[in-house]
Amino acid sequence: MGLGQELLLALTILAVCCLPALIALVFCADEILDRVACGWADWRDRRRERRTVARLDRAIEAEALTRDIDLTEFDREGRRPLEQLAIDLRRLGGHRLAAADRSVVWHGAVIEAYDERLRAACRALGIAEHLAELDGVDREIERVRVEGLLHAAGLTLPAARAAHHQRHR
Repeated sequence: MGLGQELLLALTILAVCCLPALIALVFCADEILDRVACGWADWRDRRRERRTVARLDRAIEAEALTRDIDLTEFDREGRRPLEQLAIDLRRLGGHRLAAADRSVVWHGAVIEAYDERLRAACRALGIAEHLAELDGVDREIERVRVEGLLHAAGLTLPAARAAHHQRHR
């Protein structure tokens, strides 16, 4: 046998051995391509999300927003979770806005409970407030200011005149 025939025999044996793998590759090519395409798309989406978050952090200066928050306040025993304070504020805020058909005593109790929750949320987030020191119109103005600061910190509260705002949207 010559060198050419030996080479041809070796290539034939190699082709016969690789034939099952080649058949499997042909039958599974769409699955393989799909996995590669999905992996590429997932990687691209994760990369895009990371870049967007980094851009947003730079745009709003996220570090500056949280720099003054005392994180040890969150570990204190007996502290109400911020999520529970937010739920209470939304519930009490709704009662405060719908107090037209309630007694003055009930309305006063709701306002006092609402202000107490506002003070607790301000303590948790390191926001200065003066609700306990004020009364009358000054207290109302301070309440609006504190609600605005809590909203800027990410705590959404019901608006003072929710029905009025809804009509004009």
